[in-house]
Amino acid sequence: MKKLYLLILFILISNCSLKKIVQHHGVHNLEKKQAKLKVNQSNKNDIINIIGPPSTKSKFDNDVYIYIERKTSSSKLRKLGKKVLIENNVLILDIDNRGILVAKQFYNKDDMNKIIFDKNLTTSNYSKQSFIYNFFSTLRQRIDDPRGVKRNKN
Repeated sequence: MKKLYLLILFILISNCSLKKIVQHHGVHNLEKKQAKLKVNQSNKNDIINIIGPPSTKSKFDNDVYIYIERKTSSSKLRKLGKKVLIENNVLILDIDNRGILVAKQFYNKDDMNKIIFDKNLTTSNYSKQSFIYNFFSTLRQRIDDPRGVKRNKN
């Protein structure tokens, strides 16, 4: 019986992993790769060769490339495996209409904690007398009774 307990204990312990599992999302080693880019010298082809395709593209007056790197890991047993944020990097590249890198901004986890967001909330001003309320209530009535049969009975 003692050997059976030892066998079960051995099986349970052998299934535990002592290495941390790191989950990686986005571009690997973003901080090192962004250091290779030179403002007013690098172009779109250099950016894609060094870092790869962007996580997000935006096009306003200039092209804006956004690269994201995020690393998380499971915490120790005493915190019950809660995810711990190891790295959270964002690189924003501004490219002009000729394809030249005009500006770059790199944000890491510490920089993002310093960003202050506005606390104001947007309120909605819908009352029973508003145009939108009247429009949707008539639309609802027409969906419920398309022929107007229920309205004419009263």
